[in-house]
Amino acid sequence: MPESKGRDKASYTPPPEARTTKVAPSSPPWFAPVMLTLMVLGLLWVVVFYVTQQKYPVPSIGRWNLAAGFGLMMAGFMMTTRWK
Repeated sequence: MPESKGRDKASYTPPPEARTTKVAPSSPPWFAPVMLTLMVLGLLWVVVFYVTQQKYPVPSIGRWNLAAGFGLMMAGFMMTTRWK
């Protein structure tokens, strides 16, 4: 059986594409402290509401204090999705 002949030319390899690397802009320096402050403030709001037997932080809104506390925590959590 005859042997196959080797190739005379090297196989074609396309040149690497020139890629521009875009650096994502980082968050402003105030972003992380505000994010953490909102989450901690919301947690403290809910804890104060339960510890004071639902009388504080704002007595006139009653159980809506829970919504305010969780709203603060959710605002901080939503900020974490944009933090770079």
